[in-house]
Amino acid sequence: MTTSLRARFIPHDAPGELRATLSGLGRGPYDPTIALGTREVWRATHTPDGPGTQRLTAVPGGIEAEAFGPGACWLVDHAPALVGMHDRGDEFVPTHRRIADLHRRHRGLRLTTAANPVEIMVPTILEQKVTSIEAHRAYRRLVRAHGQAAPGPRPLMVPPTPPELAALTSFEWHACGVERRRAETVRAVCARATSIERVAERGSAEFQRAIVSIPGIGVWTATMTALLAFGDPDAVIVGDYHLPSFVGWNLVGERDADDARMLELLEPFRPHRARVVALFGREGVHPPRRAPKRALRDIRAI
Repeated sequence: MTTSLRARFIPHDAPGELRATLSGLGRGPYDPTIALGTREVWRATHTPDGPGTQRLTAVPGGIEAEAFGPGACWLVDHAPALVGMHDRGDEFVPTHRRIADLHRRHRGLRLTTAANPVEIMVPTILEQKVTSIEAHRAYRRLVRAHGQAAPGPRPLMVPPTPPELAALTSFEWHACGVERRRAETVRAVCARATSIERVAERGSAEFQRAIVSIPGIGVWTATMTALLAFGDPDAVIVGDYHLPSFVGWNLVGERDADDARMLELLEPFRPHRARVVALFGREGVHPPRRAPKRALRDIRAI
């Protein structure tokens, strides 16, 4: 029988920001593990107590949480962190005119602390060196083929566990649209899942330093994971194809910024550099496109 635990009412000064806070956890519009509504979010995930599904609803003055499945109690306890209540955005006092204006207009901006870094790393690895559409399609296939039905009334899927992913054959990865390189990186992470969770207990900085030693894991994957798993307000994503030009364009009108230039421009905002990028994500303007979009591939046809 599916268990249900109605959690708590979480006071929140901007409950309408719920979707924006959790949107980074969704991998494309058809991610079977999450449903992002305007004022309601459903999410299926693994917890230390087993799989669970959580429902978060924006209501006047706060957020109401409800959870289902073996992981329900853990999800209820973790709900405040997930909706950004541990984020100390009020400590950010920018003097840059435009950023100060964005910060004032988006006081409700919260960075999620989702925990579960290994689960976050898997779809992040699938996003390495391919377009977002290709990566999201591969993750969707992977979850639908090898995940399990989530507990609760919402028809979601819980992602495969690290042991389940490590056991997949090359043929099964290929059928999901994942070539050997990314599949081997996921396997390497899954083989170290216990040690990764252990080092994550030491915080974002230690986590980032440690996981780049895993073959196939670079700074891009480390910072992307740290931003979502730890809610690290200073975890600037390095190695992204579009982000440097986006930041450069919005800060100083430069369209050809590289990672080094982006970090130089963001340095005055430490330790809230990721928060500045998030603010641009709300209202930032992308520089004019020069090159055509990359053609989509389907690994299964190769």
